[in-house]
Amino acid sequence: MALHSANADDKLIFAPAGKEAHGQAEQFVKGVLTRSALNPTSPIPQFHTWFATAQQSGLVAHPETCCLSTASLPSGRVSSRMVYLKELDAEGFVIYSNFGTSKKAQDLATNPWASLTFWWEELERQVRVEGKSTRLSRQESQKYFDTRVRGSRIGAWSSRQSEVLKPAEGDDDGRKVLDGWVEETENRFEGEENIPVPDFWGGLRIIPESVEFWQGRKNRLHDRFVYDKETSTGAGVQEWRLERLSP
Repeated sequence: MALHSANADDKLIFAPAGKEAHGQAEQFVKGVLTRSALNPTSPIPQFHTWFATAQQSGLVAHPETCCLSTASLPSGRVSSRMVYLKELDAEGFVIYSNFGTSKKAQDLATNPWASLTFWWEELERQVRVEGKSTRLSRQESQKYFDTRVRGSRIGAWSSRQSEVLKPAEGDDDGRKVLDGWVEETENRFEGEENIPVPDFWGGLRIIPESVEFWQGRKNRLHDRFVYDKETSTGAGVQEWRLERLSP
């Protein structure tokens, strides 16, 4: 039952609660997070542990799903989109996408900083990653590109991501242009299984400067711990500072 009523003429959405139009939000009660449960030296193995838990739980359909946010300079305007994490290594988090015509490409050309947010609702957990990004080499990108189904490889070549698709005649809403690009690519690579990765497409590694692990708790008094990168040691080993944050 709603504690407050929304004026239909004033707000289209007011204090929604799951399937209810408005009401009290559910409590987070599925877990706790303490410093002793976290890797004391690095967020990379800690993320690997949490990702494996999400993947093996049978509760999270696609734990690799995350929100990639970028910002254009000098405006500071932020844009976000859902992507898939495809690789994790000692250096950072890797996603793959179009870096030719896309909005993210425009943002990253002016500002290499980016963030990833993972939300595993069924476990009441989220992870936030902030850091600078760098493109993977063509050779590295080709290795992943080869694992994609042929249709997705054709699609990567065909789509001029984020370009406006002008409607043609009749009932077409612009899709006809895209279909034409796909047909051109199919003809270009007809009979070929070894399709090269496009120059404008490939991997992006976010090298973390900060990684926060969040566990939902009752009354919104969540457990939050953040790893902040500190200066590398003389041996080139990266050190991290781990601190608890107020919710």
